[in-house]
Amino acid sequence: MTRVVLLGASPGPDTSPTGLRLAALPGNPTVAERLRSQLTSLDPRLATIESGDVAAALRALADVAEAATENLFIIPENSVIHDELIYQITKAKRGALALVAKEPRPEVTEEEAQEDIVPIDEAEPEIGLSRLEGLPVRSRVGKSRVISVGTARHAVTRPNAALLGPLHLSARNAPVLAQTCRELAAMADTFGEDDDLLQLIVFGLVRNGVSVGIRGRRDLFYRRVTTQEEVNEAGAEMAGMDEDRARLNNAVKGADGFFTTYFVSTYSRFIARWAARRGLTPNQVTLISITLGVAAAACFATGDRPWMVLGGVLIYFAFVFDCVDGQVARYARKFGVLGAWLDATFDRFKEYVVFAGLAVGWVVSGNSDDIWILALAAIGLQSVRHLLDFSFGISNRRKPPSPLPTLALDAPDDRALRQALTRRKVERSQGLRGVLKMWTKAGKFRAVHWARKMIVFPIGERFAAIAITAALFDARITFITLVIWGSVAAAYTLTGRLMRSLV
Repeated sequence: MTRVVLLGASPGPDTSPTGLRLAALPGNPTVAERLRSQLTSLDPRLATIESGDVAAALRALADVAEAATENLFIIPENSVIHDELIYQITKAKRGALALVAKEPRPEVTEEEAQEDIVPIDEAEPEIGLSRLEGLPVRSRVGKSRVISVGTARHAVTRPNAALLGPLHLSARNAPVLAQTCRELAAMADTFGEDDDLLQLIVFGLVRNGVSVGIRGRRDLFYRRVTTQEEVNEAGAEMAGMDEDRARLNNAVKGADGFFTTYFVSTYSRFIARWAARRGLTPNQVTLISITLGVAAAACFATGDRPWMVLGGVLIYFAFVFDCVDGQVARYARKFGVLGAWLDATFDRFKEYVVFAGLAVGWVVSGNSDDIWILALAAIGLQSVRHLLDFSFGISNRRKPPSPLPTLALDAPDDRALRQALTRRKVERSQGLRGVLKMWTKAGKFRAVHWARKMIVFPIGERFAAIAITAALFDARITFITLVIWGSVAAAYTLTGRLMRSLV
């Protein structure tokens, strides 16, 4: 369960959302009623903290953080937000995640936009005076996290974003939040009247070394409202956005391979929505995928060309429904340990039973039974790759994250923080770290990005290779393709993981 903390509306005078009604939405709810109904499924307790007295609010939040044993979701009480955006923020795997709105800055080059820091000799601290969504632009964000946050009394280098409000924090960062809030409360008299409470919290977390990730609104809606006019605008804008389409799009994994992205996910999401709306569970879709995989293996086992072509078609759709089951789970939010286990286990089962079908078909067609050597080589190679994948994943989760530089909360600007980040950047650009960083940065080129995706021979590419080579050629070509491509993939991934293990 997630612990939800509602913050009284700030900044501004009397901005209580109690009497503000969203007339554009069904039921004409008030802003406060709608937000509370959205959040009760996360946490029926809904701790509310009044933000009129900043010091008292910070101490109250520190008390909540100290008692928390679960993740924390902190959101202003005057928020108008899509349900799907709440879901995505609270399900993020980052230790801390904040919703931001970026302000385009013409003086920031494309190269700087790709970096996490700004060179010291090219930018001086300044206080952001512009505003986004009624909030001061006093934060510097990179491509993945908050770099620095300012206040009315603390300068920040080239502010390019405003912190909109929702902040999700993992349970492991709750003690740091409690300590940060108490430190901020002790210096509350140094903050300005228009300093936002959420901004102050992130300001303290960043300076205390917490990596706060960033998320934009993209195709979903969020806005803080303080007047009925703003509420009317927000309601109309939100009603005009297709939240279901955004939810459907987000059901597709963003890190899929080339074949999956362009030849499956372009339409499989609509199959997933159709299945979910008719009550099909992810496990039932998994069974459809397994059935198609076994049917493909049976077709391959005949050794006849028409059946081989049909087997290629069936194994393709077996993979399509393998993608659909995960998309149904994410779209319908039906997750379970059994489903995850079935999905991972029967992916391997489908692959190996197809290998067996191909080998049997080759033999019954009157060819040499040496094909079993290639089949066993393909199975062995794939098994070793899966073993390496799972073992590296487990070991990598045990590795503590690299600590970020810290900065005293009373430092008037972020100069020292930028210096520490510059030194860190130089250190990480040397030796193996430098090679890995260069290869990572090369991924901004689409050709390199997709080449890296394909070289590791993910499941989409494997099933495509099986379908195409079996339908057009024969089982021997299929196994040779699997062994050669799989060997290259194994060498590539093993090299990369050894390098990452040494840095």
